[in-house]
Amino acid sequence: MVSQGAAERDRRALRTEVALKTITVDPASPERVRRVLEQALVFSGAALAAVYAPGDDGDLLCLVESAGVPRTLYGLRETYPVEGNSPAAGAHRARRPVWLGPEQLAEYAESRRMAARDVHLAALPVADGAGGCLLAVSEHPGGFDPDDRESLELIAQAVTLPAPAAPVEGEELPANAFTLAMDSGRVEVGDEILELFGLSRTAFDGRVETLLGLTVPEDLPALMSVVEADHMSIGERELEFRVLRPAGPPRWLRLRGRLLPGGEGHPARLVGTVADASTLRSDVTDVARVQRLAAALATAGTVRDVSQAVVAALRAPLRADRIALAELENERLVVTVLDPPEPEAWPELWRLEWRTEWPDAPVRAMPTLAAALRGGRAQIWPAGTGLEPALAEVGPGGLAVLPLPAAGRMAGACLIGWDAPHDFGPDERALLTASAGLVGQALMRAHAFDAEHELVGMLQRQLLPRRLPKLPGAVAVARYLPATAGLEVGGDWYDVIPLPDHHVALVIGDVQGHSTGAATLMGQMRTALRAYAAEGHPPDVVVSHANRLLMELETDLFATCCYVDVDMEAGTAWCVRAGHPPPVLRHPDGATDIVESDGGPPLGVVTQADFPMAPLRLMPGTVVALTTDGLLESADSDIDAGIDRLAHGLSVADPAHLGLVADALLGHAHRGDDVALLLMRYDGMAVKPLREGWTVWRVPEAARHARRFSRRTLRSWGVSDAAMDAALLIVSELVTNALVHTDGRVRLDLTLINHRLRVAVTDSSPRSPVKPTGLSWEATGGRGVLLVEAMSEAWGTVPVSGGKQVWSEVALTE
Repeated sequence: MVSQGAAERDRRALRTEVALKTITVDPASPERVRRVLEQALVFSGAALAAVYAPGDDGDLLCLVESAGVPRTLYGLRETYPVEGNSPAAGAHRARRPVWLGPEQLAEYAESRRMAARDVHLAALPVADGAGGCLLAVSEHPGGFDPDDRESLELIAQAVTLPAPAAPVEGEELPANAFTLAMDSGRVEVGDEILELFGLSRTAFDGRVETLLGLTVPEDLPALMSVVEADHMSIGERELEFRVLRPAGPPRWLRLRGRLLPGGEGHPARLVGTVADASTLRSDVTDVARVQRLAAALATAGTVRDVSQAVVAALRAPLRADRIALAELENERLVVTVLDPPEPEAWPELWRLEWRTEWPDAPVRAMPTLAAALRGGRAQIWPAGTGLEPALAEVGPGGLAVLPLPAAGRMAGACLIGWDAPHDFGPDERALLTASAGLVGQALMRAHAFDAEHELVGMLQRQLLPRRLPKLPGAVAVARYLPATAGLEVGGDWYDVIPLPDHHVALVIGDVQGHSTGAATLMGQMRTALRAYAAEGHPPDVVVSHANRLLMELETDLFATCCYVDVDMEAGTAWCVRAGHPPPVLRHPDGATDIVESDGGPPLGVVTQADFPMAPLRLMPGTVVALTTDGLLESADSDIDAGIDRLAHGLSVADPAHLGLVADALLGHAHRGDDVALLLMRYDGMAVKPLREGWTVWRVPEAARHARRFSRRTLRSWGVSDAAMDAALLIVSELVTNALVHTDGRVRLDLTLINHRLRVAVTDSSPRSPVKPTGLSWEATGGRGVLLVEAMSEAWGTVPVSGGKQVWSEVALTE
């Protein structure tokens, strides 16, 4: 009695044989090898299948054709030495199959370029008399089971290697053929190709660049990947692209080519044909659909990109009425994309589960789908099959469910439905099965990328200020927009740093590139500039210190920066630029100025660099605008035009509502790069502080001289005698402490504003006074610090250049 497992193996082997007989009925078909390889994806679960054959000299096994995911993902080479230690060479020489798991595969010296992932590899000799082998790669945890191995052996027997179809030198090309020399770019083309490109024989100069210049710009990168040898594997390739026409829409063309090795002393050549794609049959039997899907998924960075690639590759070729891609998370289907996107086009269950943009459908509500996911095989139900309503209404005329396996688990499912009765042919089933594995792996990679992108984005958000400080006599707003083009966050940052004596530092910068490293370096530079500014350095020294720090970090990245130190009392500022766009000032009358001052190089480029300071004058009502180049330049606009556009936007804006001004300016951002924008409106201080200073000389009567200066100053300011006594006691203790415990210059500064008196003593020692933890009757020091603390409402220390400043504040009664 035959077991159920044996019967299933027999059925699979029979299906493989039937499919191969259908494909190989025409031995001269140029697509025969590709279509045979696709069966390895269908019947053995392989993610990649490739055929290698001996080269002209017999020393190398050269890649003839491949199907599935790009071979570079697994590190497969274009050539292997026949006598080398590789699975391909071993199978070719011994004429018997080689089955390798991850452990055995690591032992092959020729296979060490393979990616660091758990894969299984099969190498089988082909039956063709010229020799060669079939390589297949599987990411299934168990590798190739006996059924898979039997199918691969049948496929290897069906491989027949075609003879190179290179035109003989001097022989006239067919009308639709071409040959391209990869070293020089010289191309010979038939008359039909010239007609498709709209060129005459006399007008064509024989350069491939002339033909590339007539293509639609969006299709040029894909076409360049074919005509550049460094990006193309030896073997058959197929591509559709568009060419511009003097009138009417672009014309679709299809290129089929093969890259042939040149041999000793001869360049490699690309030979093939170009035809009008509108006259060719384009349906699911075209294996290029799988290759295009693999190429699109290889460059898809996010889950949304994967979903859109699947819709573009499957819905139109299958003539489906709706397609859904859903990820499986904790027994729920989280739908990534629905096409068409209108809720009315989907069953009631999906509409009930609608959540803002996409629905979440529980798997338990669709038992048939749950069973398909558990089985892990593509399931097809023709019209009239009894299914639960949630599935039946997706495809009344036929439904295909593709489980998406990846890394030993089920990543999700793809549902494809038809309204009219649909006939599922063998080629269509092959396309669906081959696509499922590709999509599952792409979803896993996209998830990992999305997680990294979110981590970096969170890092960047944490490194930027959560809120801007309140400023005396000014209002500041900031905006940050990440780029929508590209997948990595950048290093744009801004900061507003309150400084002593009513100074404020406005900082904006941009670290080169978009990566985790750029975001991390941005945080380091922001912290460094804030620390150097707090030490009391002038603007040029702050930027110079930051440049030196970046040079010492030994990174390949550089940063640009603009630093503006604003004196809120005087209405003046100093600006320093390090390779950054200049500030733009909007004056109260609406006129604008671009601060065209000399600037230094970007940070991290030159160790000993000069960063000149430029003076600014701010009248009350003046707006200072700092931004990064993401707001100023784009592919079709240079930075000078962007600065002029920013100046015009400021001139016509109402500075009374600074947040609205910032939002309006961001409306011009092209979003191809990160954008940081910092605006400050200087209003002027309503009450300016009274200030006096005294340099304390190191003489025996220094403390008495400091008290006498303080008494005269406070009396002229109208301070009461009670408050004056407390202030004089604080002055005496702070000055005495500085004279006793430090060397060098000592300075006393008094400031009075809003009935608060600030006493500050600056010295050259960086050591802060330490409050004693306890005092005995024998102690001779430490009481001064306790006395200052008792007499002050607040006190503390701040670093200054080469030293410190100890300050105390006393509230004065009116």
